[in-house]
Amino acid sequence: MIETNASRVDSDTSHPFVAGLERACGIEQGGRGVTTRRDPTVLHLDLDAFFAAVEQRDKPSLRGRPVVVGGLGPRGVVSTASYEAREYGVRSAMPISEARARCPHAAYLGGRFPAYRAVSRVVMDQLHTLSPLVEPLSLDEAFVDLAAGSDAPLPADAVRALGERLRSTIRERTGLTASVGAATSKTLAKIASEMAKPDGLVIVEPGREIDVLHPLPVRALPGVGPATAARVARLGVRTVGDLARITEAELIDLLGESHGRSLFHLAHGRDERRVSSERASKSISVEDTFDRDITDPALLTALVTRMAEKVTERLVRAGHSGRTITLKARLHDFTTYSRSATLPGPTDDARAVVRLAVQLLQEIDTSNGIRLLGVGVSGLSDWVQDDLFAAVHDAGTGDPRPGEEDLDAAVHAERRWVPGMDVVHAVHGAGWVWGSGLSRVTVRFESAGTPPGPVRTFASDDADLSPAEWPEMSDEAGAPPAS
Repeated sequence: MIETNASRVDSDTSHPFVAGLERACGIEQGGRGVTTRRDPTVLHLDLDAFFAAVEQRDKPSLRGRPVVVGGLGPRGVVSTASYEAREYGVRSAMPISEARARCPHAAYLGGRFPAYRAVSRVVMDQLHTLSPLVEPLSLDEAFVDLAAGSDAPLPADAVRALGERLRSTIRERTGLTASVGAATSKTLAKIASEMAKPDGLVIVEPGREIDVLHPLPVRALPGVGPATAARVARLGVRTVGDLARITEAELIDLLGESHGRSLFHLAHGRDERRVSSERASKSISVEDTFDRDITDPALLTALVTRMAEKVTERLVRAGHSGRTITLKARLHDFTTYSRSATLPGPTDDARAVVRLAVQLLQEIDTSNGIRLLGVGVSGLSDWVQDDLFAAVHDAGTGDPRPGEEDLDAAVHAERRWVPGMDVVHAVHGAGWVWGSGLSRVTVRFESAGTPPGPVRTFASDDADLSPAEWPEMSDEAGAPPAS
C-alpha cells in the first residue's frame, strides 16, 4: 500500500536570521534538560558574507564595492550579499530582480563553488586542530566541541583567547574574516556568533544565558517565523523573555506538542544537544527555478524524471534508500504545493522514484505554468527492500526523452560566459568574466595578488579564451589560480 499526502506550503522561517538559526540548530525531540556544561565550550564559527567575500578577495577591483552572488537569470535569487550591498537592503534569498532594483551598481556574479569548497576545506581542517568533534553545517559554518579536544578546564577567558587565535589563523590562511560565538549550548553559541557579526567574537559566559536570551525578539529563536510570531503575539509575546513567561501547556495548546514543547525549553535556555561529527541526512532533494513558466506536460515530465534520477544517484552515493518521495511545485503565481507518496519499504531504484514522482506531478494543475519544480526523498534507511518494483522494472512510456542539453535549453537561457567565472587567455593570462552578451565577452585581468587589472572585450567564440580550472585540492586553497 502506498500512502499519499498533499499539502500547501507556507514558509514560517523566511527571515534570514531565523533561517540561518533554523539550519544550524534543527530542534529535535530529545535533549531538553538544563545544560550541564560549566564552561562555554560549544563554539560556532561562521565566515562573514562567505561567497561574496571570496569574490572580493580574488577580484581586487571589487574590494569595498557591493557584490551579490546568486542566480543571474530573471528568476534567480541572492545567495550572498557583501556588507556593502546589505547597506542597500539586499539580503539572502531575495529575488535577484529586487536586488538589482535596490542596488543597481553592485557586481552581480554567479557562484564559483570549487573556490568556495577549497576555502571551506582549509577552515574545517583548522577546526579539527581544536577538537575531534566538529559538526559542519555548510561550507561556511560549523560547531566545535572544545571540551572534546582538551582535558583542562576552558573558562571564558581561555575560550576567548582560543577564539581570537582561530579568527587570526583563518584570516591569515584564507584572507577572509570569521565571526565566532561560544556558549554552553549550541543554540546560545549560534546566537553569539550572530551577535558577533561581522568579524567579531562573543562569549556567553555560564550563568548569563537568560540575560542574553530574554531581551531578544522572539523571532531570534529557531522555529519562530512570521506565522508563529503572530500566533504567540496574541498572548502578548514580543521577546524571548515574554515567551518564557508562557506555560508549557499553553504553548503546546497553541502550537502543538512538538513545536510548543521545543520553544518552551529554548526560551528557558535549555539545550543539551551534543556536537556530532556525523550528522545524519534526513532527506535528499533537487530543485530548479526556470527562466520562464513551463506548461508543456511532456517537458515537465522530462524535468521531473531527470530530477528523480539525480536524487536517486545522490541517494546511492550516500549509501541510503528512502520510503517517501516528495514533489514540490511552485506555480506561476508563487503558490507552492507539495505532493508526497510513501512506499511500504525503502528503495534506491531510480525507476521507482521516477514513477512515483511523475504520478505526483500528474496530480497538479500545470496549465497556467510552473516556475519551480523539486523532487526529494526522505525516510532514509541504509537497507533496501529487494525487488519492490520488479514487476514493473521494464515499464515505461516508450517515448524518447530530451537529453540534458535539450532540457536545459528549454528552461534556461544559454550562459556560456557567466559573470564572475574564472577564465584564462592565451595572451593576457588569468582573469574573470565581467559580463557577456551580443556575441561578446568582457574580461577583467586580475587575481587576488595583483592590483585591479585592465578590462578587455573579445568575441564570445575567441579561440584564445577558455574557462580556467580551479585546483580543488590545492595545498594553498586560500589562493586563486595563478596568473
